[in-house]
Amino acid sequence: MWEKKPILLLVLATLAIMVGTVITMVLPFKWINGEGDRIASVKPYNALQLAGRDVYIREGCNNCHSQVVRPLVADVLRYGDYSKSGEFVYDQPHLWGSRRMGPDLARVGGKYPDAWHVQHMKQPKVMIPQSNMPAYTALVGNAIDPAYTEKKMKVLGFPYNQAEIQALAGKTELDALIAYLQKLGSDIPWRQQAKAVVVGDLVNPFVNDAAAIAEGAKLFDSNCDSCHDLKMESDDTDDVGPPLTNMKDFDENDLFTLIHDGTGAGMPSFASIGVTGIWKIVNFLKNHKEGDDEGHKKGDDEGHEK
Repeated sequence: MWEKKPILLLVLATLAIMVGTVITMVLPFKWINGEGDRIASVKPYNALQLAGRDVYIREGCNNCHSQVVRPLVADVLRYGDYSKSGEFVYDQPHLWGSRRMGPDLARVGGKYPDAWHVQHMKQPKVMIPQSNMPAYTALVGNAIDPAYTEKKMKVLGFPYNQAEIQALAGKTELDALIAYLQKLGSDIPWRQQAKAVVVGDLVNPFVNDAAAIAEGAKLFDSNCDSCHDLKMESDDTDDVGPPLTNMKDFDENDLFTLIHDGTGAGMPSFASIGVTGIWKIVNFLKNHKEGDDEGHKKGDDEGHEK
């Protein structure tokens, strides 16, 4: 019957497609950007962060890093509560991504200090030995254009003032990229909510345990060595954190708490290592003596050769 009325069939089909489009595409976009879906603590990007976001897109960082915490157990345990649409109301376009060749960056803001990011961009393998990320040293020599950034702020309707634009003078693309990374996830209190809680008194279960100390050395190498040196006179002038000397004089419970909770001023929490792992690192640091490094490194090298 309908095939004998092609015009009517075409009109009805068009109406059906339009209704489906409105329901599945137009309304969701309105809901996502509606006032009821917004998160009060999530603010627009400032000028430096917006410039860094454009560098992030230009360099193709979103091809290897996603920016969305999925509602999966593994994601929630690692990154905190799953992402809400209100976190992305100022993202045009969004950078959720579809692959994770590198770690998800939705909550990377505040996890590491700026100095860590600087070294990571210049020498990724120094900070994360297993990384396959290329170096981005060229960003250091590229200056931000304040006038162009101001135009972008106007187009997107983000609030700014002239002092903020003038402050861009002398800033590099590396400065901007780091500012953008430090913004990601920092507007929501996820890190405090996701932090593990240690119940009961702190009791060191590995006192003078040689095997635990050896395992602690490996955990230190994979989690702490990129920022801290174990010698006062280090050949590595790019260490982000202070050298960890004379740890034997440091209260072991205070050291455990510091590693578990972080400092809140640069050093992130390492609660994800687990209570047992943190105690092993504590015992390694408490028993480490300057001069043990050569033997420790030699043992690691021999192990790798085997």
